[in-house]
Amino acid sequence: MTRGGSAMEHMVTIRPATEADAPALAAIYAPYVRDTAITFEYEPPTAEGFAARMRSTLAFYPYVVAELDGLPVGYAYASVFKGRPAYDWAVETSIYVARGYAGRGIGRALHDALEHALTAQGVLNMYACIAVPHGEDDETLTRNSQQFHEHLGYRLVGEFELCGYKGGRWYNMVWMEKMIGEHRADQPPVKPFLEIAASAAGR
Repeated sequence: MTRGGSAMEHMVTIRPATEADAPALAAIYAPYVRDTAITFEYEPPTAEGFAARMRSTLAFYPYVVAELDGLPVGYAYASVFKGRPAYDWAVETSIYVARGYAGRGIGRALHDALEHALTAQGVLNMYACIAVPHGEDDETLTRNSQQFHEHLGYRLVGEFELCGYKGGRWYNMVWMEKMIGEHRADQPPVKPFLEIAASAAGR
């Protein structure tokens, strides 16, 4: 799809994900579950469970992988914001970069690819649900993700206090929002990502 990372020694390639990526992406996600409060999940999913999640996402939304020298080092995807038809033009986004690869522009490259794909679908609102500390940062959670999204053009919509309990501590959660399209009275429907990708490939 795209290449990026001018500050990196090697180029990062962003490409569409497939279910074959599930073991590698599950391995990227697992330390976030085990060692941090970045995700409020308690147990890392198996590769099979991760593949099932990917299958559900890929049925309609984009899912992209970042590769560095052929090695998956991050991924991003969009998912249903709310299960009501009036919310069809809004999505929730998720981005994970492999431990040890932060600060190399990988997260930004993933988000740029995701935003481009969502814009092509006709999505208008991108939302990020982000775990944040209640008070001071700790060793498992900071406000870095919130600040990262601010740099991407998101605005803070609201903060929920003490709504997540993990590792014997209570954490807050913030919702952030980015508008990426025009809101019209005669809004056309959002198209499935695979339909958009197939159309682009046939040009």
